Amino acid sequence: MTTLLPRILRALEQLHATHPWDHNAHYHQWILRQLPRRFNSALDVGSGSGDLARLLAARAGVVHGVDVDADIVARARELTVPPAPVTFTVGDALNEIPPGPYDVITCVATIHHLPFSDALTRFRQHLAPGGTLVVVGLYRPQSRSDYLIDAVAIPSNVAMAWIKNKGRKSPRPTSMTAPTRPATMNFADIVREARHELPGARLRRRLFWRYTLVWHQR
Repeated sequence: MTTLLPRILRALEQLHATHPWDHNAHYHQWILRQLPRRFNSALDVGSGSGDLARLLAARAGVVHGVDVDADIVARARELTVPPAPVTFTVGDALNEIPPGPYDVITCVATIHHLPFSDALTRFRQHLAPGGTLVVVGLYRPQSRSDYLIDAVAIPSNVAMAWIKNKGRKSPRPTSMTAPTRPATMNFADIVREARHELPGARLRRRLFWRYTLVWHQR
């Protein structure tokens, strides 16, 4: 399976070039279910085109999005209706976070761009007492269970690409235009480092080459 899977993934990349869909947005509603119905402030790290930040704004008094890519931040500002309590900042996710603390911090498909343990430490420092951190991340498959979950995801991924695009070729969504890079950490290392930095953190592998992490500040 380990030799066949890369060939299948390359075929999926070709499919996504003509039938793209946002794997990260697939988890936005799941993220909202992990959060209180109302909270004062939220920070979205790696906010991209601002889709998640705008969803958070329906529950929050104020939402700050931070992303290192100036072009995608400009697009997020264009897409955000002025009355929405959302601001977007161009900045480094470790050193240029707008002043908190925050009741909610979210980070979707971004933490693998950062020094993992350092990022978790910084998020913990910016999280208010009783606050919630939710991460949706990418991991490098290594174990048999990793490859098994990846294999299960493949037919679902193809079906989603076909359904969301109604079988037609489509342009890439704005949310998918920011620069990306592959994950380098495997899931076992992610779990070990996360539980060291965030005791009691809940981590789980997910479909579509993602994992989730939920942690509550005491």
